[in-house]
Amino acid sequence: MVTVGDLMSSDVVTVSPELTLRDAVELLSSQHIGAAPVVANGRVVGVFSMSDALAFDTVTPGVPAERPEQLDDELEVPADWEVEGSEPAADYFTDMWVDAGADVAERFQNPNPEWDVLQEHTVSEAMTPGVYSVTPSTSLAEAAAYLLDRKIHRALVLESGELAGILTTTDIVRAVAERRVA
Repeated sequence: MVTVGDLMSSDVVTVSPELTLRDAVELLSSQHIGAAPVVANGRVVGVFSMSDALAFDTVTPGVPAERPEQLDDELEVPADWEVEGSEPAADYFTDMWVDAGADVAERFQNPNPEWDVLQEHTVSEAMTPGVYSVTPSTSLAEAAAYLLDRKIHRALVLESGELAGILTTTDIVRAVAERRVA
């Protein structure tokens, strides 16, 4: 019987809850991994993933740059005044900002002080708290069912409460492709 211990990665990259989101994203990217356990005081407190970073950045507005104020004599008065309610009320506020409507991808590629949400926030604010875990002696079939049931891509491998490794869906797929499991 193939167990989690046979397939898990034991060389696990971890992150601290105090690490900035930008540094955490750069670390995951440089290691070519999608997530890492969050460890505080030697204890696993959650998992931080690229999905967590994207979700956080998507719902956290950057500080918008205000447009220079127009002088009263520069204001253009439309020939036909629009009917009240034909334009969303929020347009009044977004028209004041140069970067209104900038998408998340642009913010990742062009960080500037006004958009750098990732530099201003920490892993603890975006991580998934809690831990989904298995033990090294868990059978591969049990672990795969666990991942599937919880709709997750990785489970931390804990032995006596200590982080021993990580098992990912990629580990399982690799084992099947290499015919190490049937």
